[in-house]
Amino acid sequence: MFNIVPLLIIPVIIYSAIVIFAGGDPASAAAMMDNTLFSIPLVSGPWAMKLGDLLIIIGMIMMFIELVKSAGTGTATIINHGLSMLVFVIAMALFLLVGRFGTSVFFLITIMALMDTVAGFVVTIVAARRDLAVGGE
Repeated sequence: MFNIVPLLIIPVIIYSAIVIFAGGDPASAAAMMDNTLFSIPLVSGPWAMKLGDLLIIIGMIMMFIELVKSAGTGTATIINHGLSMLVFVIAMALFLLVGRFGTSVFFLITIMALMDTVAGFVVTIVAARRDLAVGGE
């Protein structure tokens, strides 16, 4: 089950829950992503972690795990790639059609979903070609 579910659905769901339950117009969704969660004093000056930054970090971690998972060539991997494509299409539709999703944070999550889809197919094709070359002769 873990190999089938595309993990980039997690930041999409978290973002959706935040902007839908908070309500408001598109500008309030963008302002919500700029809310500071915490601040750490550094020698160079304070460093603030914003909600949008945290969602992007979560997306990057999920994308890394997805890329590691895409090295397989089994049926679960192929189903995962199809579902990853579905996550990208849904994220793209939300970004283009729903005002509260038209933020830079959600755009970056959408781009991560695209990169997951394309990289997953490429890695699987390369791995399958390598397996065919080794086992074919």
